[in-house]
Amino acid sequence: MLENEQILINACIAGERTFQTKLFNTYATKMMVVCSRYARDKQEAEAIMLEGFMRVFTYLNKFKGEGSLEGWIRKIMINCAVAQYQKKIHLTPVIEINIEHATVTDHKNVIADISAKELLALVQKLSPAYRLVFNLYVFEGYKHFEIAELLGISEGTSKSNLSDARKIIQKALKKKDSISGKKQIKYGKRSTKNR
Repeated sequence: MLENEQILINACIAGERTFQTKLFNTYATKMMVVCSRYARDKQEAEAIMLEGFMRVFTYLNKFKGEGSLEGWIRKIMINCAVAQYQKKIHLTPVIEINIEHATVTDHKNVIADISAKELLALVQKLSPAYRLVFNLYVFEGYKHFEIAELLGISEGTSKSNLSDARKIIQKALKKKDSISGKKQIKYGKRSTKNR
């Protein structure tokens, strides 16, 4: 950890508002991006982020310096997003599938040909359960067993929700492509449908 970062942390723990503002301003933009992926709109993303920073300042004294401060803050933001949805809804399986026979397509192919802004808009339209699983798996790199444990669902439900989220996004992309007259893309390969 950098010496300046440790000074910043110590000053924040001591309750010095100037340093707390500096920490917030340093990480707010990046954390807003993270929170936006879990929220349905900007207002909800801001609420998640502000709750996350409240936790950051409350628990900053527990940061051990193992790993980056940014990574630690990011994990808090993700946990806040998950906690918010667990309060609002009970995550139930849409379809229970057998884990041994589950197949999941490569997530990189689903999002290969769209901009970050377009992807964010599509992800925000997903149901809360699908949005959580999609974000945790695709953007945060969680494994299905980790998602299942975190959300209190089965591993099969995690895989099913991810698969369904991908299908919804893929369907929206196909619809957008057919409306705009672009060539349709299926799992990263151009089809000959519009040629």
